Amino acid sequence: MPDADLPAPTRLDKRVADLTRCSRADAQQYIAGGWVSVDGRVVEDAQTPVTNEVVELAPGARLETAEPATMLLHKPAGMETAATPALVTPATRADADTSGLRTLQRHFQHLTPLMPLDAEASGLLVLSQDGRVRRRLTEDYSSIEQEFIVEVEGELSPWGLPRLAHGLSYEGRRLPPCKVSWQNEIRLRFAIKDVRPGQLRHMCSEVGLGVVAIRRIRIGRVAMGKMPVGEWRHLPAGERF
Repeated sequence: MPDADLPAPTRLDKRVADLTRCSRADAQQYIAGGWVSVDGRVVEDAQTPVTNEVVELAPGARLETAEPATMLLHKPAGMETAATPALVTPATRADADTSGLRTLQRHFQHLTPLMPLDAEASGLLVLSQDGRVRRRLTEDYSSIEQEFIVEVEGELSPWGLPRLAHGLSYEGRRLPPCKVSWQNEIRLRFAIKDVRPGQLRHMCSEVGLGVVAIRRIRIGRVAMGKMPVGEWRHLPAGERF
């Protein structure tokens, strides 16, 4: 039988409204923003039933809209792009994340990987809840420059570097010009647009080179930076692709 001494359950947003003397709408915004805890645990669902638990509003709580999240992940080699949302957890947030953004439970829901990488490639991958980011990176994909470091083996054929930059075809399509240079004796740097699956490996094979590893380090104006493999950071407000 229910304990007669316990008060009837009430919604968390009503308890917060009573506690802070604000409207239910404001209470819901506080809760969605991750400013409300129940017995010391942050709860972001306004409909959560509470009875005699300790409900607290965090110091410095602000009434602001919880913006959709965009994460920048250092994808490991050997992983399909579609599987990468499983890597984005509170525990794998990079120490190098200086965005200042608070991580909410809702940030890890419905993340869409964008601008896919080949399974064997590593490097910068974008996962987002933001429709504006999704549109930018899908509708404008062909016009956004990407930067790759490609580790190679073998001997470059004569005029190989100019051919990589302009003069190759892939899957029946004449490839547009790109920028290619040696980063060191075994690594090529590509600044390239509209990359298709398998394209970089094919381009290298056309000039006598085998590919050992591929790593994307930049998408548009956003660089991966020194972020460990398997970790992520928030895309800061104001940083655009």
